[in-house]
Amino acid sequence: MKKFYFLFITLLITSLSFGQELILNGGFENWDNTTTPSNFDKAESTTQESTEFHSGTYSAKHTGGTSDISQTISGITPGTSYTISLWYKVDSNFGDGTDARIWSYWRTGTNTISDNANELRGPNNAYLDNNGNIWTQYSVTLTAPATADNFYFEVRTYGSAVVYYDDFSFFQEATVTPTLGITSPNDNDIIPGPDVPIEISVQNFNVANGTGDGYITYSLDGGSSVDKFDTNTINLTGLTKGSHSITLELVDNSGNPLSSPVTKSVSFTTYEIQTLPYIDHFDYSVDEALGGQTPWTNYFSGDEVLIQSGSLSYSSLNGTGNSIVFDGSGTDPVVDYTPTSSGKIYAAFMLKVTAFDASAVDGYFAVLRTDGGDYASRLWISPTSASTYRIGISNSSTLTQTNTPTTDYSLNETIFVVFNYDIDNNTVNAWINPTLGVTEPTPDISEASSSSGNTFSQFLIRQDSSTKTPSIVMDELIITTSWTAATPLALSNKTFNIEGFNMYPNPTSLGYVNIIAKSTSTMDITVFDLLGKQVIKQSISNTLDVSGLKAGVYIMKVTQDDAVSTRKLAIK
Repeated sequence: MKKFYFLFITLLITSLSFGQELILNGGFENWDNTTTPSNFDKAESTTQESTEFHSGTYSAKHTGGTSDISQTISGITPGTSYTISLWYKVDSNFGDGTDARIWSYWRTGTNTISDNANELRGPNNAYLDNNGNIWTQYSVTLTAPATADNFYFEVRTYGSAVVYYDDFSFFQEATVTPTLGITSPNDNDIIPGPDVPIEISVQNFNVANGTGDGYITYSLDGGSSVDKFDTNTINLTGLTKGSHSITLELVDNSGNPLSSPVTKSVSFTTYEIQTLPYIDHFDYSVDEALGGQTPWTNYFSGDEVLIQSGSLSYSSLNGTGNSIVFDGSGTDPVVDYTPTSSGKIYAAFMLKVTAFDASAVDGYFAVLRTDGGDYASRLWISPTSASTYRIGISNSSTLTQTNTPTTDYSLNETIFVVFNYDIDNNTVNAWINPTLGVTEPTPDISEASSSSGNTFSQFLIRQDSSTKTPSIVMDELIITTSWTAATPLALSNKTFNIEGFNMYPNPTSLGYVNIIAKSTSTMDITVFDLLGKQVIKQSISNTLDVSGLKAGVYIMKVTQDDAVSTRKLAIK
């Protein structure tokens, strides 16, 4: 039956969000009597027809003499597109091309809007074609005028013609809503800087310069608006380390917001990637937070790891600059370094535990973290009394190994600790107070890991809780892939930032990049790919030849005098 057919179509349309059918009883399946189809305002010279029909059981047989079949459709939305459709068949015994005519209007109330398609086919072409006694569809899509609130749907038959009508449809097209998205980075991501690509997605909106629906404007950190006439990646360059936000909006060709504004914002935090070996003397201002210093970034929130005056010393290693102090729960500062996926990754530092909580228990406080976020190598403090402890390691959240022989270390005693992850053999190892300047000895603690295929990229300082994290002083952090570099006889005294350092263009497709600094001294350049392989090593004055590099992202370490700066280099 036709009514089930239209029910199926309506359900399909609704489920797929294609639009909405607005005419009632358009298939002429329901009749008040044999001359009156239900829901129609007018049905002159009309009879129920059960032999000639397009679909279902019935059609409307319409006899001429300037007779009408009509229905008023209310609830029109100005500016919305509607598809008007009908099926008709002109009896072959009649027809000179003027037998059947569409006579329909957009209206405001009962007033016809005469200046906007007052007849669907236009005043000079309103007649339906003589179709040779076959069922024929007529269909057109129109947009409702700004003042329309209803549509008067009417067909008219003239003279002595007989026309069969069926399957009237007045269909509201689905509203197409423009969408704007940022596919990368995600909100609150912590990502490497100083250059950040913003990947965007636009749907149902043609972005162009005056020839489409409009364009995009964006603003970085609340700054001035930038116009963008395509959907290509936005490449932000030279961002300072820290928090940033970008806001995008779709606008019309005049630069005005859309009637329903379409915006998208994302916030993210940038950090710097350090090349290896990395040495931090913590030579920052006293009482400042470590997480606020280049190149550190805080994870989580709470009490800060702080810079304190003075340094630690062990054997021939004499600390310079200052040191850091932390305890209890709070932020977890992280330093990011060149991703390393083979060999060994070491972290070494001087350590002094100064106080325990009255209910102190085992807790890990230093982590070698993978690029997937796994805490693959953890260094623990395991209290043995109110004033002594041992060092432990694990590759999980449970302490499994402590130092052997079972030496206890005392509060306020400075020790030197090295721990690593052997990526090739998947083991976690640690050494306490090793001899400096010799080949790598057997670890004091070792544990096999069930993990494999790791890439390491972060060192994290963990502040867990008052019972698990005692009062700790840490100094002279070394992160490296070499035992020799992790256990030097003396410490380098290089600082971090080259004064006035800058590089441009970045990204570059020119085969070179300019590097400038306040000093005119020669700069030693080392460039690594993201797997840690050295691809360039040069000494330059101001221009680095990168023509031999493939397109991609690299890490560049620049050394000048006693200062070092590290930046990400993008090759187009």
